[in-house]
Amino acid sequence: MSEVIIIGLDIAKHVFHVHGADGQGRAMFSKRISRGKRRDFFATQPSCTVALEACGGAHHRARQLAQLGHEVRLIPPAYVKPFAKPAKQ
Repeated sequence: MSEVIIIGLDIAKHVFHVHGADGQGRAMFSKRISRGKRRDFFATQPSCTVALEACGGAHHRARQLAQLGHEVRLIPPAYVKPFAKPAKQ
C-alpha cells in the first residue's frame, strides 16, 4: 500500500483544498476540509511534506503544521500561478 509523502494545501477563507500524492506522484486523495477541521486532519496524517503558497497567513499555518511534525515548504506565488486553472475557459 502506498503512503502519502506530499500534501498540497490550497488555503482560502473558509474551505481548504487538500491533495495528497505518493512517492511516484499518483494522487492518493483530493478533498475539501473546513477551517475548523484542518488541524485535526493534519494531526491524523503521518509526517510528510506539506506545500502551500506563501502569503500573509501562510507562515502562521506553516508553524502550526511544523508543530504537528510535518515538513512545510512555502511556494512563491509566481511558481503556483502556472498550476491555477482559470474559472472561465
